[in-house]
Amino acid sequence: MTDDASEADGGIPGKRSLWPLGGVLVSMAVSLTGTRISVVALPWFVLVTTGSATQTGLVAFCEMTPYVVVKAFTGPLVDRIGPRAVSWTTDLASATAAAAVPLLHALDLLSFPLLLVLVALIGAARGPGDLAKEVMVPEAAERGRVPLERATGLSGVIERLASTVGLAVGGSLVALLGPLTSLAVNAGCFALGSVVIKLALPRGMGHTAEEAPSPAEETGPGYWRRFGEGFTFLRGERLMLTVIVMVGITNLLDAAFASVLVPVYARESGSGPAAIGLMGGAMGAAGVGGSLIAAVIAHRLRRRVVVLAGFLLAGAPRFLILTFDAPLGVVLAVFAVSGFGAGFINPVLGAVLVERVPRRMLGRVNALGDSLAWAGIPLGGLLAGAVVTAVGLVPVLLTCGAAYFLTTSLAGLRPEWREMDRTRGRGALKPRSREDASQDSANVAT
Repeated sequence: MTDDASEADGGIPGKRSLWPLGGVLVSMAVSLTGTRISVVALPWFVLVTTGSATQTGLVAFCEMTPYVVVKAFTGPLVDRIGPRAVSWTTDLASATAAAAVPLLHALDLLSFPLLLVLVALIGAARGPGDLAKEVMVPEAAERGRVPLERATGLSGVIERLASTVGLAVGGSLVALLGPLTSLAVNAGCFALGSVVIKLALPRGMGHTAEEAPSPAEETGPGYWRRFGEGFTFLRGERLMLTVIVMVGITNLLDAAFASVLVPVYARESGSGPAAIGLMGGAMGAAGVGGSLIAAVIAHRLRRRVVVLAGFLLAGAPRFLILTFDAPLGVVLAVFAVSGFGAGFINPVLGAVLVERVPRRMLGRVNALGDSLAWAGIPLGGLLAGAVVTAVGLVPVLLTCGAAYFLTTSLAGLRPEWREMDRTRGRGALKPRSREDASQDSANVAT
């Protein structure tokens, strides 16, 4: 089978090609870079214009709630329509909503309620867009004959690199030109990601993986049946459910940290927005190194040990160091260690996901698992803003650090975590039918 024939049929090419994986990763890179820029710009804009940690948390809540909810219900549509179409259209919608913020502010038309509506639209579009790109990674890996841990490791590298560049650039732009300029750059990144997916990927890439309907069901299963299949598939797996609960708690703590605790620390310590960018950049740069190492060697390591060690480094140390009057250099060093540990987590959990879920169900199962794991994120900033206002920054940092350590340690000691290493290699380089995977389950998201 030649590449041309395979592409025309929408299948997997017979010859190795790294271009599909490169195209997906480039789109991820520019979109995630824009998102990380807004992580600095948007909270700082709200904090300096309102002076309220509570309102800063409310903005994070209004962005992440539609992100989680819409993503949960988009999975069947991604499986039915195809991730490519979902990706480029939702990135374009995100770009439009993000560009409206600085434009309306320049026209003196941006009220706080309108800002909440716009960030809600950005979140609602980002959820399906992020999901669609994640779903295309396994197909791109197959086309490039790349091991799953390596492909998911490379996507982890992109995520960490985007954090490094986006947060550093965001902090610098906010310090030099103001937060609204940074939001305009964010809109441009979303638009570029849309163009890459729409125009740069090979023909046949990112189309639906649904199986053909039976004669008795000529139109194929409906939306709610697809949704129910994903829910049933996810529900029966203890390992995945344990991981999802754990990640849901840590995601809540991470959201509180990024959207409220770090900006409040930067303001109270006098470090300013540049420090936010430096901390995120240090963590992201080290995360790139961790993800690169994971991409090369993770498929040879014990997954359970790697994930537990990664969470141990990535969690509590970040919270605790901000409770001390430590020099910025020490803070950056701790953030770098945390980033290095975090770089190993997603490559392993992403490979577990792809091995256990049939390709035709990957969108809906991934969407449900992501949404459950991300369910606490909208509350993270909202709760942190209210509690910081009530009791101060340091008690919240100490409580969150302790909660992070206990959550990851206790969950990782459960016996079902040993299954991470038992499932290695199943279905690694080809889509599997429903029958082939009838005993498998579920999703992991961080």
